Amino acid sequence: MRRIFFTKALGMTKRILQWMDRNVVELFRDFRLSYLPPLMVYVAAGISSLTAIVGTFFVKDYLSLSSAMLASLSFWIAIPWSLKMVFGHLVDLFWRAKIFILLLGAILIATSLFIMIGLIADRDAMQRVLPVDTWYIISALLAPLGYVLQDAVADAMTVEAVPRVDDKGQAIDDEKVKLMHTTMQTLGRVAVVGGSLLVALVNLYVFADVKAMDEAQKVQGYLDVYWTALLIPLLSMLGVVIAAWLKASMRQKLKSMGLSSSQISQALEVQSAPTSPNWTILLGGLAFVVFTLTVGLSQIPYGQEIIFFGSLTIILYLIARMTNDLAPDMRATLVGTALVIFMFRAVPTPGPGMTWWVIDDLKFDQYFMSILTLVGGVLSLAGMFIFRRFMAERPITFIVGTLAILSTVFALPTLGMYYGLHHWTSAMTGGIVDARFIALVDTAVESPLGQLAMIPMLAWIARSAPENLKATYFAVMASFTNLALSASQLGTKYLNQLFVVTREVRDPTTGLVKVAANYIELGPLLMTCLAIGLLLPFSAVAFVKWTRFKAI
Repeated sequence: MRRIFFTKALGMTKRILQWMDRNVVELFRDFRLSYLPPLMVYVAAGISSLTAIVGTFFVKDYLSLSSAMLASLSFWIAIPWSLKMVFGHLVDLFWRAKIFILLLGAILIATSLFIMIGLIADRDAMQRVLPVDTWYIISALLAPLGYVLQDAVADAMTVEAVPRVDDKGQAIDDEKVKLMHTTMQTLGRVAVVGGSLLVALVNLYVFADVKAMDEAQKVQGYLDVYWTALLIPLLSMLGVVIAAWLKASMRQKLKSMGLSSSQISQALEVQSAPTSPNWTILLGGLAFVVFTLTVGLSQIPYGQEIIFFGSLTIILYLIARMTNDLAPDMRATLVGTALVIFMFRAVPTPGPGMTWWVIDDLKFDQYFMSILTLVGGVLSLAGMFIFRRFMAERPITFIVGTLAILSTVFALPTLGMYYGLHHWTSAMTGGIVDARFIALVDTAVESPLGQLAMIPMLAWIARSAPENLKATYFAVMASFTNLALSASQLGTKYLNQLFVVTREVRDPTTGLVKVAANYIELGPLLMTCLAIGLLLPFSAVAFVKWTRFKAI
């Protein structure tokens, strides 16, 4: 009996070790030094969430913007990501000048951070120039423009990071190149989440004694976080410098092996010839900018809706023109996959009212929310390792359907807490399973889901798009799927207008209450979001299944 037990235990241990080797160790074993530069830019993107918790409390305590207004602002914040098609094509056109595009992005990000530093450090001085709410809106709009520029360059760098020749100058076979592209894209998501882990650790350190802090100490903590965030643009610029150094080193190595200049260029250069301007994309992008600014600044009724549908029309036209060169099966696969991901990302959220409620009613402070971020980041990383084979072996329709169901199930505890679930569980368990315990468990099981849906499409583009248009393909498809975030924010705005949720707003001078807290309609808002979260993804999956379109 004992021998049988040990034999089974040994077999189980062996299977676990084999699984770990295939799903975790193999990913790091396949890591190459050339992957490092784009990963640094992605880490910087992950670190961009460093100010998220601070920003949430700053908006709640110091600004008077409503939840509907903040959802409306989120719509505008998402617009630069819809312009990624133009930036991506510009990267292809000015491939050797990528560093300057990245530098412009870094300057915009730094400017956004300095505005927030000014608002926190000397609010009165800033207010003498422009209202505080206006400064915040400017900062909120500058940051995504900088990040989208850097992201377009990073996407192009991922293609450049995958070598086509080995250390001996011999061509690498196509199957291995395909695997390296998948590894690179997975590591890119790992880098983004890894950046968010660093963020959580910084916030945990800054707000470790938040309960003992007075208001001035909290404000100083906010200021320290924003000063630390200035590392973001510096990190991304360092990535480009390292990329240039690695390329120069490899060029020198191949030259010492006796390869000619043309052979070296063929081995190292992603673009064998300069890319010709795609005037459809450039003029379409210009039309997009002019259209968006004209409608946005004119403040006509339903301006955001007009911009969304106008943008969608332009992007669909560009996708149609861009994919003309693809084989019909490849085009149907790309469009079908993008549609499924679009509908999954277009699901509206409860908006900031949900965060205000957990702060006011559940008493979640900066420190505990930093813990939630840390837990979410760790388990998101674990999820990408655990589901790596799942993503590679299952169709995107199955992946998105599974994610939609799991997202709905894992949102139920939060809905339950709104109706008092945590009071019942706390009473039944002697105070162990309280609101914080439920939030931790819920974050733990839900966290891995958000990063998974995009990986299959990114890997497909990296290996299947035309060589001289990699960045363009990344950018145009990202513009389409990111436009889904604008649709999500429009839906969030409508829901917040239908179900009005307010937090307490006091006059900073007199201390009088200007707006009273009211979370009565948060419950119906959460239930509506859950229903839509199932309906939209499954309608897209059904459409792809029943039409000529396909999915990866």
